[in-house]
Amino acid sequence: MGIIEKISGPLVVADGMLGTRMYDVVKVGNLGLIGEIIQLKGDKAVLQVYEDTTGISPGEPVQSTNTPLTAELGPGVLGNVYDGIQRPLEVIRAKTGAFIGRGITADALDKKKKWKFTAENAVKNGAEVKPGEIIGYVQETEHLKHYIMVPNGIEGKISGLKSGTFTVEETIAKVEKGSKSTALTLAQRRPVRRSSPFKRKFRSDEPLVTGQRVLDTFFPVAKGGNAAVPGPFGAGKTVIQQQIAKFADADIVVYVGCGERGNEMTDVLAEFPELIDPKTKRPLMERTVLVANTSNMPVAAREASIYTGITIAEYFRDMGYSVAIMADSTSRWAEAMREISARLEEMPGEEGYPAYLPKRLAEYYERSGKVESLNGRMGSVTIIGAVSPAGGDLSEPVSQGTLRVVKAFWSLDKALADSRHFPSVNWLSSYSLYLDALDGWYAKNMGEDFVRNRQAAMKLLQREAELKDIVQLVGADALPDSEKIVLEIGKMIREAFLRQNAYDEIDTYTSLKKQGIMLGAILHFKARAEEALSEQIEADKITQMKVREEISRLKEVKEAEIEGEEKKVREKIDGEFKALLKEYQAAVEEEKGEVEKA
Repeated sequence: MGIIEKISGPLVVADGMLGTRMYDVVKVGNLGLIGEIIQLKGDKAVLQVYEDTTGISPGEPVQSTNTPLTAELGPGVLGNVYDGIQRPLEVIRAKTGAFIGRGITADALDKKKKWKFTAENAVKNGAEVKPGEIIGYVQETEHLKHYIMVPNGIEGKISGLKSGTFTVEETIAKVEKGSKSTALTLAQRRPVRRSSPFKRKFRSDEPLVTGQRVLDTFFPVAKGGNAAVPGPFGAGKTVIQQQIAKFADADIVVYVGCGERGNEMTDVLAEFPELIDPKTKRPLMERTVLVANTSNMPVAAREASIYTGITIAEYFRDMGYSVAIMADSTSRWAEAMREISARLEEMPGEEGYPAYLPKRLAEYYERSGKVESLNGRMGSVTIIGAVSPAGGDLSEPVSQGTLRVVKAFWSLDKALADSRHFPSVNWLSSYSLYLDALDGWYAKNMGEDFVRNRQAAMKLLQREAELKDIVQLVGADALPDSEKIVLEIGKMIREAFLRQNAYDEIDTYTSLKKQGIMLGAILHFKARAEEALSEQIEADKITQMKVREEISRLKEVKEAEIEGEEKKVREKIDGEFKALLKEYQAAVEEEKGEVEKA
């Protein structure tokens, strides 16, 4: 039992803490506020408190729990909404109303609910079991089995394993090693600051399909990879992350709102329960976990929220699932670290951030990966982190520290956002280092044309950008017809393909198949335009063709109808170019006849 000696915002210094350990969870003051030890000096401990410290005073007690900050994991996690330290917000609201009362505790899992547990036939009583081994499952949702695993650090002979109906606290089996007997339940606890162990990590060769055309086609992220979404205020970071959370082809989605505005998290909390999963046609929340830590919540809990989210993601990864975790945003997390570091009087690094900021960022993003878990199943965690640099300055420490470790960079452009081009991903400054690894998957599953078309489209966009600089100097009329066509095709790719309406029922999500068809139609127009140029047809006539509008409207076509509509559009393209060529030839013949008469 320690005694509070000093209080500085969320930072508390306690005396008489000899025997405690770094990162042990403590209860602070008479209210029992939840905190964590972040520094030890002799018998004094420095604590960061995850709740508002207003009203506590020196002399009040501090009690260590002698355990680190852990996440409670088991049936009932899916579909839940937690705060940064995994307290269920619905339960807390029932206790305290709209605002979280101080010192309130709530179990992360419902301890009274009964779950039907089915024991694994391959696991016999008396057999040796090891950490991570699957001993059975709970059918948590209609389409998802929640596998029950032997907790990390426990091994030995299993006994008493049987199917039945249990709460998360009731014993379903025992593991005995020597004289030690450990009871197994449906739930387990994992420390949030340590990465969960696994056998091996692999290079991923499969993309995480998000349904966002600019990402899936040009800047994909691999399942088990990591990506950063930096951008200034108003560029659309939150919307693009919410789109990925809704439509990514991951088995499980963990969405962490870290230090974001309350109204944005309110939109998420209000919208997600109403959404239907396009794959299962069931409510999206059945495969989603939300961690909400808004900007008006205590700053220290922001750091915990990031680790809580990734620990939940690793838990489902170990079952063999593909998990996508959205962190919005890591800049707010870094700001929390900066505030705590300043109160600790640590030597500041660049812009006041602690010197260990790059290390913490690397440790977090490195918890992504496609792995073989301890039970032999293949699972993955894909991390997509938003970065909110002040004024959009990507040279600031959080952006630079993130860019050093992520392999997909989706740069949001304020100028594009201001021109109502969403997603405002700048195709010239963004990149993905997964392209080479994923080309084989795209070629096998989408066809060789998909890869070729993507490369051709990117070259066109790059050339269009160069030509725009020239046009600024000499005007578009000075360009040769071939370059005018490049400008037109570039504009078509930007407006008919890259621009996507998140609030349109059809355009909000585009399958890879439809993406390939849409891009193929644009490039088919380009091929016919080049043929027309070779026949001496003027570029101005090509850029005024009505079929261009038909190509743009492909984004409004439903998935089931896209092949038929694209076929019609190609026929119209061929028909209009044929008519244009016929008209040109007739004009040439007429001019030739007039010359002969003269």
